[in-house]
Amino acid sequence: MTRDSLLNEDWASVVTQLGGAAQLESSARQTKAFVRQRRIPDAVALLRLMLAYCLGERGLRSTAAWAASVGLANLSSVALFYRLRQCGDWFTLLVERLLAAAAPKASRGRLIRIIDATTVPQAGPAARKNSELWRIHSAFDLPYERFGHFELTDQQEGETFDRIPVVKGEIRIADRAYLQPDRISAVLEAGADVLIRAGWKNARWLDAKGCPLDLIAELRAGNARGLIDRPIWIKRKAGAPLAMRLIAVKKSADAAAASRRKARRDAQDENRTISKETLEAADWVILVTSLAPDEFTVEDVLALYRLRWRIELGFKRLKSLIGLKTPPGTDPRSAKPYLLAHLLIILLLEPLVREFEDSPHWTQAA
Repeated sequence: MTRDSLLNEDWASVVTQLGGAAQLESSARQTKAFVRQRRIPDAVALLRLMLAYCLGERGLRSTAAWAASVGLANLSSVALFYRLRQCGDWFTLLVERLLAAAAPKASRGRLIRIIDATTVPQAGPAARKNSELWRIHSAFDLPYERFGHFELTDQQEGETFDRIPVVKGEIRIADRAYLQPDRISAVLEAGADVLIRAGWKNARWLDAKGCPLDLIAELRAGNARGLIDRPIWIKRKAGAPLAMRLIAVKKSADAAAASRRKARRDAQDENRTISKETLEAADWVILVTSLAPDEFTVEDVLALYRLRWRIELGFKRLKSLIGLKTPPGTDPRSAKPYLLAHLLIILLLEPLVREFEDSPHWTQAA
């Protein structure tokens, strides 16, 4: 089954996965995406028409002509665009229902949830000039190998660690952009464990007495062994310091050299002088976690963090397999359903992709 076949020979299967014609009709009317027939016979035809435009290479006129040629609907390109603008809430509901149908239950074992976001540019000269973006906040769930949450915003909405609802008992994994102590605390209080990549200076590190802790000094002290596993605390804006476990593992010579080169390039691009401490920290993988050492060894924690590449693979599917790109036009009312249509299709395709896709294998911490 491919993206194109979903709109043609496998269309009946798509309708079934989305709950059937009656449920689609009900949800379309509930969200006012489909109010009366008027040139489109029913909600199933409306969905097929919208997906054909959003996922295909045709423009509005060509899609309208295609719909007339196959007997699907007879409407102008202007009418097609108007219908698209009415579909945002409907597509949101369809995506939510697909996600809910696959939601893991706590009794089925511990969920690993990888948090990240990806972006696509907004269209139009003004948007390009101001670097305006659409941001898709996501969670990728393991062992189910599928997206478990999507939220669509513009670039004004930042990446926050507690944005996505917690499944009690989950292990939430994220990169260093999500080292947000107060938001981490909220996730812990909701019943999850966390594992987050850290930079040497993107937190206010404290010792057991609440005094500032020099992380670089800790790394230097651990040089000979190449490993640090100790309690650490992080200062919060409000409330008591966040008690965590610090794990730092020295990289291989090749990986460390590559990290230092990247750090130098980044500093040059930003027209700043790189510090000696930044170069020292580049030799290490630095992680903070709430996972207890008597349950999760250092090797276990590293193996868990290496799973983070899975969400990158999921984003790759969105942008290559499904063709997620800048939505046409500048109106959010049309951009939102356009992007949601792609999210809807990746949820339909994911189970099939996993059957045929080889998984990469990591052997070295990045």
